[in-house]
Amino acid sequence: MNETNPTHSAVVLLHSNDIHSRLENAAKIASYIHQTRLQYGEEHVLALDIGDHMDRARLETEGSDGEANVELLRAAGYDAITLGNNEGLTLTADQLDRVYGVGTSFLTICANLKRRGETQRPPWMEASAIVTKGGIRFGLIGATAAYTEFYRLLDWDVEEPMDAIREQVRALRPQADVIVLLSHLGILYDRRIAVELEGIDLILGAHTHHLLEQPEVYGDTYVCAAGKFGEYVGRVEVSLNSSTSKPVIHAECVPVLALAEYAPAAAVTERYLASGKRQLGRVVAELHEPLPARADQESPLANLLAYGLRRWTGAEIGLVNAGQLLGGLPAGEVTEGQIHALCPSPINPCRMRLGGRALLRALEESLLPEFIDKPIKGFGFRGFVLGTLAVDGLDIQWDPSAPEGSKITRMTLSDGRPFDLERDYTVGTIDMFTFGAGYESIKLGTEVRYYLPEFIRGVLAFQLQREEALLDCLRPRWTTDSDAL
Repeated sequence: MNETNPTHSAVVLLHSNDIHSRLENAAKIASYIHQTRLQYGEEHVLALDIGDHMDRARLETEGSDGEANVELLRAAGYDAITLGNNEGLTLTADQLDRVYGVGTSFLTICANLKRRGETQRPPWMEASAIVTKGGIRFGLIGATAAYTEFYRLLDWDVEEPMDAIREQVRALRPQADVIVLLSHLGILYDRRIAVELEGIDLILGAHTHHLLEQPEVYGDTYVCAAGKFGEYVGRVEVSLNSSTSKPVIHAECVPVLALAEYAPAAAVTERYLASGKRQLGRVVAELHEPLPARADQESPLANLLAYGLRRWTGAEIGLVNAGQLLGGLPAGEVTEGQIHALCPSPINPCRMRLGGRALLRALEESLLPEFIDKPIKGFGFRGFVLGTLAVDGLDIQWDPSAPEGSKITRMTLSDGRPFDLERDYTVGTIDMFTFGAGYESIKLGTEVRYYLPEFIRGVLAFQLQREEALLDCLRPRWTTDSDAL
């Protein structure tokens, strides 16, 4: 639908989602919010963010534990936000208390999240709220994706969203003119809610990065979303029908590429960039020789990460895709900032039991260019391609000239025992694989245990301080049959 000329009773609702710390675009969205407020007046603009504003791949976010993003939300003048998984699952509960609990000028709303074992939300979070703009009472409800096991490890209880949302709709409907759901649940869940749950006028979506340049309409419910990375800002004009008092909604998405950055927001980014560099300048190790990293073949730094995952999880075998590393390390001092730059993904270690045949299949696939060069998007991955598999606890012989699926000719465990296709092994690896990303047979693992709040870059930093690990990562795990002769 095309927007119409606003009337004195119309409210312009602006929404963003999944910015993922593209802070320059966040500053452009702030400019659009500022200009819209100048045009329509403070009382006729409602600004909302639908989660994943943060991404710890960005230095400003990593160096401030998310404080930079909260400052940007404040500078832009947001009225309310909900949490995405990049806020809720990459910061601890204590870190969230620090960044959201002091001096925020916006409401933080999430109906399906509570502290583990508690009946109340933290003081800075509400299940819902009513905000009045232009004489219209907006009932705002927030909900986030229910990654139950991950949240449990961070001392949160996350509820299946549908029941939590229904409860808030029932409570707010008599008090509100317009019910708005801030949904960090994904487009499929949004559509389900629109069809199954009565009483919601507007769903503002996120999580699956869907761009709806025109809203989807299901009965009386409008579904909107503004894509990803702050490339668009959603704009919804809401007024009330003078006869029925029902909402009249006109929605679109506005590209922000050509906009100038809002100066106060740009100043926030500049300030946290400088402090982030200082914060991450701490030296964590000193290398006597360089540790190269390659995505397409075995390399020492990837071996070190596999070595670390095996020991961190107490497993028999360590396994990680080499594409997690965006570069190697030179000899000399190694800082936290260097480690963050070459391993930016907010990915956690995990341990599983994996059958020998499933493990062999993944190792065979890791020798094929279509897997090595496979682009990966999402699942916490902030690299470019999948890369081959780095291993620890296994010695593998292979024949480059053999047919696909039959290249590996011999495998032995680190203690010299032959690899047994018929038994299960404990494997220290990464959470990304449990979602079926990359080497899909690894998803078949059972008895999965995730390690939070650790990131794999923390595992790498720990091993960079250990001489035994640095020596061992130089030892080849993969040898061709000709090398073994």
